[in-house]
Amino acid sequence: MKTFYAVLANSLAASLTNNFVWFAVTFWVYLQTRSVLATSVMAGVYSGTVAATGFFLGSLVDRYPKKLSLLVSSLASQLLYGAAALLYFATPARVFTDPSAPVLWVFVVLTLFGAIAGNLRSIALSTLVTLLVPEPDRERANGMVGTSNGVSFLVCSIFSGLVIGYLGMGWMLGIAFVLTILVVAHLLTLHVPDVAAAGAGQGDGEPAAPAEPPRLDIAGTIRAVRAVPGLFGLIFFSTFNNLLGGVYMSLMDAYGLSMVSVQVWGFLWGALSLGFIVGGLVVAKKGLGGRPLRALFLSNIVLWAISSVFAVRSSIVLLAIGMFVYLCLIPAVEAAEQTVFQKVIPPERQGRVFGFAQSAEQAASPVTSFVIGPVAQFVFIPFMSVGGAGARLLGPWFGVGPDRGLGLLFTVTGLIGLAVTLFAMRSAAYRRLSVAYQDAPAPEGGEAPSGTSKASPGELSPAA
Repeated sequence: MKTFYAVLANSLAASLTNNFVWFAVTFWVYLQTRSVLATSVMAGVYSGTVAATGFFLGSLVDRYPKKLSLLVSSLASQLLYGAAALLYFATPARVFTDPSAPVLWVFVVLTLFGAIAGNLRSIALSTLVTLLVPEPDRERANGMVGTSNGVSFLVCSIFSGLVIGYLGMGWMLGIAFVLTILVVAHLLTLHVPDVAAAGAGQGDGEPAAPAEPPRLDIAGTIRAVRAVPGLFGLIFFSTFNNLLGGVYMSLMDAYGLSMVSVQVWGFLWGALSLGFIVGGLVVAKKGLGGRPLRALFLSNIVLWAISSVFAVRSSIVLLAIGMFVYLCLIPAVEAAEQTVFQKVIPPERQGRVFGFAQSAEQAASPVTSFVIGPVAQFVFIPFMSVGGAGARLLGPWFGVGPDRGLGLLFTVTGLIGLAVTLFAMRSAAYRRLSVAYQDAPAPEGGEAPSGTSKASPGELSPAA
């Protein structure tokens, strides 16, 4: 556990840096161009690259030592941030105000790819939970990971807005470069074993690496997923959730910045990020009740219900309340999915399965991100603007204006998400995966997770 805590602290510092860049560049591009299309394309580039690279990165995690994966992740980020800084200082400032300028998008790609390189680290961290943490404690360890993500989100939300608002992009790039150097220096001092801790893997102290050499092996990974009844259903459900989540990823900054300044928006997201921390701490302390799949779906029901109502008024207060509850639930959702994978998938294939799931789940987001910008700009915003049909029909109680077009889009998205979650929780795939998780053997020398007991299929039905 001491090693896990050290790696988690190092990953927190890396996540702080990468999220800092992602937030700051998104704020900066919108303020420079005032284009919703630009921010939606950025979100599409980010999520599309995550989807395209997830399985490959997972294969690297399985093939090479975990410490090397962590190190390569940070060094790649540092190289890309350095290249972005050189481009930024060599380009006249006025060029970046044109959303169609090629140099703007080269800069965006360099910085976002630097942040995306952190996904190699996140996949490695998920597998290290399996290697370093005994199985009964993994729910809580995954909660700690969620808490660290919340801390990163909080700090970056505040400081990215402040740095962009008061210091500018040049300072942001310099800070990111220095922080990445410190992360690499700290990582070099750590000993990260590729051997399971006692009770953490399939056997006490057994090497995590299998006899066969790890390779890309898409077919074998798909077979491993298919071997667990209902696991493909969980991945498909998460994929659909990300399809809807792409709406918020693409348009939330534009919606918030239509009501407050970038400094206020950054501070607000810093405060809202306490939701990540609160949710993560609850999972770290209480676990998921031994039934992570049920916890995942119940959290999604509340999450989408909140998403259906927080934008019914053009109110920064209502937005803040809704997003705080939303963010409180994200660590539980993520910890639940990770806990299921860590128990039902063999450790030697977890990197590839986590990468495969990331690729599949993120594949939906770029579709939404690239499509939703034009849909918002040319359909929903005119629909709810003065003279639009929606303004005449809904305006008297929903409000009128471009921000109301975005609000209507958020509300419709939330209602769709709620309906799909309720349907999925009644599915046969949900029941099969629930049984498969409960019946998966505890590791040799370990015990069943705290709060877990064998149950009959009837006890695992959604009605229960």
